[in-house]
Amino acid sequence: MPILLQNKKAGFNYHILEKMEAGLVLSGQEVKALREKKGSLFGSYITIKDGEAYLVNCTIPPYQPKNVPQSYNPEKKRKLLLKKKEIGYLSGKTKEVGITFIPTKIYTKKNVIKLEFGIAKGKKKHDKREAIKKRDIDRDLRRKMKR
Repeated sequence: MPILLQNKKAGFNYHILEKMEAGLVLSGQEVKALREKKGSLFGSYITIKDGEAYLVNCTIPPYQPKNVPQSYNPEKKRKLLLKKKEIGYLSGKTKEVGITFIPTKIYTKKNVIKLEFGIAKGKKKHDKREAIKKRDIDRDLRRKMKR
């Protein structure tokens, strides 16, 4: 399960309550670009519209910049492949206050590209400060234990 893209800030900026997996609808050149680990999940999120889920603001640059159709948009909406039951569950979660769907990583699973996303709630500034303090304390303890 090699990881192609990862959103490292997702765990820092959000409390991830639950994780789910979905397939992605991609074109051939997008698949090739992802396999070369080109792209970014920074600032992307998932929306549900008309009973379908979409990945928004995920940037996947063209595989060969000189050989790209003029209609290609690297930040277009990409459809997620989910079951109706899962989409119903997610649409129910959107009605809760403060819940968002944040993609955490894109990886391959048996030659199929999958997206892992989390049902998340945003962290406040003081929560982020506590996380930084805890990380610093753990790092100091590991250094002292090493000596």
